[in-house]
Amino acid sequence: MPVRVTDRKVEDWLREDVGHRDVTNHVPGETTGRLVAKEAGVAAGLDAARAVFDYLGVDCETTVEAGDRIEAGDVLVEVDGSAESVLRGERVAVNVAGHASGVATATRRAVDAAREVSDDVAIAGTRKTTPGLRGVEKRAVAAGGGDTHRLTLSGMVMVKDNHVAEMGLESAVRHFREEKSFATKIEVEVERPADAPRAAEAGADIVLLDNMTPEEVEEGVKLLPDDVLAEASGDIGFGDVADYAATGADVISMGALTHSANSLDLSFRTGE
Repeated sequence: MPVRVTDRKVEDWLREDVGHRDVTNHVPGETTGRLVAKEAGVAAGLDAARAVFDYLGVDCETTVEAGDRIEAGDVLVEVDGSAESVLRGERVAVNVAGHASGVATATRRAVDAAREVSDDVAIAGTRKTTPGLRGVEKRAVAAGGGDTHRLTLSGMVMVKDNHVAEMGLESAVRHFREEKSFATKIEVEVERPADAPRAAEAGADIVLLDNMTPEEVEEGVKLLPDDVLAEASGDIGFGDVADYAATGADVISMGALTHSANSLDLSFRTGE
């Protein structure tokens, strides 16, 4: 899993919101606050919200766990501290938790659709994440029941069309197999079902069947040996998940889990 939110990350978030000085929140005294859901979904990003309040010296307790289903009116976080610090942190906490919960909710929707057809296929995120928020978004995918896939370029070799154009499929796989440790998996992207066994024969551990119809993916899966994983990817929407889950693919990866998820509507209320 990605590393937890660091003080440096929180500093960047707060600096972005505060600017060169906070002219809004010089409020005396102590207060309490609650992060409340305004719609149903799946909770995520609570560790990040807590990190914001911890950094500001505000006592913070989460009342649900990441991955929990929540309903409108549910309290997710409770805080207690100086009014100035609570108010300074509230917008950042709402934004990051709302965004992460939206990703988790979208992921759970895709996982539920897949489970209607298959108990085995994994729903995975991609590297199509928001710059600076990959850790938050990848943890949110996991909270929604999905697989994080590659967290960074260091996680696995992905031989894509550009690599093939530069070196050729077999040469590219051979190059990375010789260059990397035996423990580093190699995934090869193909755009035609007929190229799936070719990638497997070249030494791919995983074959990504890219931008294919469910029928084409099923054809490609049938051409692969049992010890090579099959991944379906490429502009797969939520309404398509069941069809791809029925193809026999081991993994369905979806950029939409992160790049197209709507934030869950959350609200922060003080003094209650």
